[in-house]
Amino acid sequence: MKIPKRVKFRKYHKNKISVAADRSSHLRFGSFGLKATESGRITAKQIETVRQTIGRKIRPKGRLWIRSFPHLPVTAKPSEVRMGKGKGNVKFWVCVVKKGQVLFEVSGVNKAIAFDALKGGGNKLPLKCKLVSY
Repeated sequence: MKIPKRVKFRKYHKNKISVAADRSSHLRFGSFGLKATESGRITAKQIETVRQTIGRKIRPKGRLWIRSFPHLPVTAKPSEVRMGKGKGNVKFWVCVVKKGQVLFEVSGVNKAIAFDALKGGGNKLPLKCKLVSY
């Protein structure tokens, strides 16, 4: 699972995700990709699950690029704890995904295999995604 090696602050505020992606909206490395059509958050476990799902189908010739990294910590307090006493501990890490952002890219396999793999991976995500090609 992916987590940052080091962060400047342990706990962050939750921000709104309102604008569309501008920099990461095009394929840069591979020939086929999985693009988010809505904004949201993806956990590190979900990214790892998608990586395994896509990797199983494109192995051994295909190449996979992950264009998102979970750099934002999410905190939670234990159940049945009274209010107050500060912010909870870091529970998991998330990646903020904007509408139109390319999440995964694949190359080295034909279109049918790539789209099958990316579609299977997209089903594991909590966001709506579409398949794009170069």
